[in-house]
Amino acid sequence: MRDTQARFRIPGVTASEPDGSVGFRILGPLEAVGGGVTHRPRGPKVRKLLALLAVRAHDIVEVDTLVEELWDGAPPPTAVSTVRTHIYHLRQELERELGAGAVRDVISTEATGYSLRTAPGRLDLENFTRLYGQGRAELRAGRREKALERLDTALGLWRGRTLSDVGQGRVLAGHAARIEELRVRAQELRIEAAMGLGRHRELVPELRRLVAVDPLNEWLHARLIDALHRCGRRGDALRAFHDVRAVLAEELGLEPSEDLRQLQHHILAGGSAA
Repeated sequence: MRDTQARFRIPGVTASEPDGSVGFRILGPLEAVGGGVTHRPRGPKVRKLLALLAVRAHDIVEVDTLVEELWDGAPPPTAVSTVRTHIYHLRQELERELGAGAVRDVISTEATGYSLRTAPGRLDLENFTRLYGQGRAELRAGRREKALERLDTALGLWRGRTLSDVGQGRVLAGHAARIEELRVRAQELRIEAAMGLGRHRELVPELRRLVAVDPLNEWLHARLIDALHRCGRRGDALRAFHDVRAVLAEELGLEPSEDLRQLQHHILAGGSAA
C-alpha cells in the first residue's frame, strides 16, 4: 500500500526521515513506513510476529514467546523452524516494499530470539510514551498549557485501537492492554489540564464521547457532571448523574461511587460552580 509523504507529516512516525530508516506504527492498524511508502504486512502470523517485536522494540523476544503467541499454546512440531521462515519472509517483504537500505538490520537475530531495532523517533509508541511523560511532568509542575500541548500531541498519534488489524493471542493481548491503559491515563491528564485552565465548555463534547465509549468509567462521568455544572448547566449535570446511576445499576448492580454521590449533593445544594 503506497501513499504520499504528506499523509504522514504528523509528530509521530513519518513516511520519510533524513536517515532513511524504516519506522513502525502500532497505535491503530500495524504499519511499516519508510521512503515515502506505508505498508501493512500480509499474512496473519507475519503481522502478529511483527506486532510482538514492535511492542517489545529493542528487547530480545525469545523464540518460545513467539511460538506461544503464534500458536496459542498448541504449537506444531515444526514451530521453531516455521518462526524462522516467517522472519525470513517478513524481512523479504519489508525490503521489497520499503527498500533494502531502510530495512537492513532492523530485525536482528539473537542467540535466543529476535529483536526489532528502530532508530529514535521511528516507533509511534515510543513517541507517545515520551510525550505522555513530558505532559505528566508539566502538569505536576503546574504548567497546564504546556501539559495540554504535549498531551494533545501524544493523543494525536493514535489512529484507533492498539494493533486493531492484528489477531492477538495471550501475550500480545497483554501488551495491548497495557498500552491502552497508557492512552486512558493520557486522556485523564489532558482533561485535568483543560479543566484547570477553565475550558469546561470545550470539554463537554469530548467527555460525552469518552463516556459513550467507556460507560462504566465513573471518573469520566464525574468529570462530565462537573464540567456541565461549571458551565451553569445544572439540570444537564443532574441528568448526567442519573444516567451513570442507571448504567451502573443495569450493568453491575452497583450504586455510584462516594465521589459521584458527593458531587450530586453539591449540585443539589446549590454549590458554587466556580
